[in-house]
Amino acid sequence: MELRPELADFLDGQRVAHLATVDADGLPHVLPVCYALLRRPEGDALYSVVDEKPKRGDPRRLARLRHLLLHPRAALVVDAWDEDWSRLGWVMVQGDAEVFHGEGDLVPAPGEEVRALDALRRRYPQYRAMALEGRPLIRLRPARVRHWGGPQSPLAGLRDPR
Repeated sequence: MELRPELADFLDGQRVAHLATVDADGLPHVLPVCYALLRRPEGDALYSVVDEKPKRGDPRRLARLRHLLLHPRAALVVDAWDEDWSRLGWVMVQGDAEVFHGEGDLVPAPGEEVRALDALRRRYPQYRAMALEGRPLIRLRPARVRHWGGPQSPLAGLRDPR
């Protein structure tokens, strides 16, 4: 799926997303993540990497990764907050999620990891000093996109096809 240019611009303009997965008991699990959008001929994709910040336990066994092995669908919500609520806006991307370099032994297509990590490093300077290659990398391929924006937000006037 190719995202509308206005939605891609909104995603590129924000810094933090919230990734929602479902655990083995069907309970939702939501956490903030860094992300990058790649516009690709085969369809757009959002990427998030398990970085070198301290984690409890083995990074390949994080809850979000275990959840995606069980239920390989996820949602990513990106929002813009403002005290002036006319400027609020959000985009929710739902779709199939895959974990590369995790317990499932999936490997990205040639060059895909390089492009994803380059995009993440351009967005987040902190990543430039981290060894991210070979670390778990989540790819979310949009299947459904929802959005809303106040009258003064970058999403104002965009019709959500619900």
